Amino acid sequence: MDRSEWVERFRERLAEVIERQGVSRSAFAARIGLDRSTLSQLLSTDNRRLPRAETIAAIAREAQVSADWLLGLSQAGRPEAELVSGAPEIEPGGASPMDERLRRWHSEAVGTKVRYVPTTLPDLLKTDATIEHEFNEQDLQLSEVRRQQAASNLAYTRRPETDMEACCAFQLVESFARGHGIWRDLPLADRLAQLDQIVQLVDELYPTFRWFLFDGLRRYSVPFTLFGPKRVAVYFGNMYFVFTSTEHIRIMTRHFDDLIRAAVIQPTEVGAYVARLRDEVAAAEGAG
Repeated sequence: MDRSEWVERFRERLAEVIERQGVSRSAFAARIGLDRSTLSQLLSTDNRRLPRAETIAAIAREAQVSADWLLGLSQAGRPEAELVSGAPEIEPGGASPMDERLRRWHSEAVGTKVRYVPTTLPDLLKTDATIEHEFNEQDLQLSEVRRQQAASNLAYTRRPETDMEACCAFQLVESFARGHGIWRDLPLADRLAQLDQIVQLVDELYPTFRWFLFDGLRRYSVPFTLFGPKRVAVYFGNMYFVFTSTEHIRIMTRHFDDLIRAAVIQPTEVGAYVARLRDEVAAAEGAG
C-alpha cells in the first residue's frame, strides 16, 4: 500500500470512528485535543498527509481502536487474536454461540472469497450419516450442530453472490472411500451414499464452490478458513484462533494459493475422480 492509499484508508476510518462515536466533529476534536480546522483538514479528500504519531495515538485511545486499524494495517480494531471455543455448549431452544459466530463471519464475507482447508471432507458436502459418525462419539448435541452447520453452509454456497474454495489432500478422500482411519466403522452403504452426494454437489455448485485436491505427500496444511479479507480462523480441534491483522491474512492467503498451485485434481475433475473411486470401492467390497 503506497502513501496515498494509507492516507485514504486513514481518512475513511477516521470518519467511521467519528460516526460511531455519535458526536459532532467539533466535540470529537476537543476530546482528542485538536482544533476543529485540523480535524476537518484530516478528513478532506484534498489532504495528502498523515497526522503526527501522537494524534493517531489520541484518536485510537479515544475511539478504543488500534492504531494499526486506523492506518489500514489491520482489518479489525482489536489487533490481538480472538480465542473462540470450537465445541460450545448448546442451550435448549437456542443456537450455539459458535454456530452464530460462523454464520456472522460468512455473512460478513458475502461478495468476497471464502477459502478453507477442512478437517475432513468439506462440511457442506457431508451427508447426515457421515456427520453423525464423525461427531456422535463426542457429543450428540455437537453432532446436531454440525448437521445444521453443514446445511447452512450448503444453503450459503447456493447463493449466487457467494464464492467459495476448498482444498485438501486427495488421500483423505480415498481414506474415506475405503473406510480407513476414523471412518473404519462407517458402513459401506453410507460411504457410497456420501460419495454419490459429493459427485452430485460438486457438479451442481460449480463454479460457486470449487474443490481442489493436492498430494498429501507433497503438501500439508492445518484446517483453517479465510473469510475474505476480514479474518482467518485456524482450527485447533476444540478451539479457533481468529486473526484479523492484514499480515496474518496475507500469509494464510499465500499458503492457500500454494495449495491450489500444487493441486493435482482440479475442481472440474473432482466429480469424475470421486465417481471412479466410488465404483472401485463398490466393486472391491461387493456392493452395487
